[in-house]
Amino acid sequence: MRPETPRPLSRRALLAAGALAPLLAPALAASPARAAGDARDAEGALIRRPIPKSGETLPAMGIGTSRRYEVEPTPDKVAPLEAAVRRFVELGGSVIDTAPSYGTAEDVLGRIFAKGDLREKVFLASKVSASGAEGGRAEIQRSFERMGVDVIDLIAVHNLIDTGTNLATLRDLKARRKIRYVGVTVWRDGQFDGLEPVLRTEPLDFVQVNYAVDNRAAAERVLPLAADKGVAVMVNVPFGRDRLFKAVQGKPVPDFARAFGCETWPQFFLKYVLGHPAVTCPIPGMAKVSYVEDNCAAARGRLPDAAERRQMEAFIDAL
Repeated sequence: MRPETPRPLSRRALLAAGALAPLLAPALAASPARAAGDARDAEGALIRRPIPKSGETLPAMGIGTSRRYEVEPTPDKVAPLEAAVRRFVELGGSVIDTAPSYGTAEDVLGRIFAKGDLREKVFLASKVSASGAEGGRAEIQRSFERMGVDVIDLIAVHNLIDTGTNLATLRDLKARRKIRYVGVTVWRDGQFDGLEPVLRTEPLDFVQVNYAVDNRAAAERVLPLAADKGVAVMVNVPFGRDRLFKAVQGKPVPDFARAFGCETWPQFFLKYVLGHPAVTCPIPGMAKVSYVEDNCAAARGRLPDAAERRQMEAFIDAL
């Protein structure tokens, strides 16, 4: 069973072809599940950021399972995804985000967790999107069963669906130590009107929101509010569902980005997101070992400061 108290403080072609951010760059702590002398020591530890409500720290890069993990849960289909998760953990990652509405993703994770001790090294996040108390509880129970776990670290109300009812259910599960954190999610700007009052009035641990270098509305409306309320922030669609990759196709990463360690476009996009001090971790889809290695590199070393982030915005806006 997972610990029930906080722990110590398309892009294939592209892979081939703030002011506080710099202070947050050094790793604050190493995962207790990883021994010294592993792969991270050679490659640099991942930045860690705190969950404000508990002080527990998380590596500042996660895996999102929407679309890419929605495969038939057979050994041949699961094998490359398991390899990606294993490499992610080797590099110091832990956050994996899923949802019952992501097709077979929870089943696939269940297959992956059934082998070895991966579950104990993962901060597992899922969601609830059913309406009504009975429907929500049934959906959550299926998530436990599909993933074969006793405790889920975070469950969030997906897309603000029946928020009040589902938050009451989640708080009950948290009190019974079946989950450790409670949150809500959105994925588009049009949901911010509904999200803001929830953030202001509900005692949340996490919020998940869309944010990217070419889609910055969350930085105006959601991120400052989350910081003020002490709510951790997961960022979904940091690549704009491949929108950004299409915009930069055939273009080199600008020279100025080398100053803060950007070698690839994924690193450019992710370091921009991480450059905002309110962000706890982005959760891009990572279905291949090569994607894991590239994305995790964005969560090492120096992050862009406020002036550099403005330069990144201007570069993307001019495309």
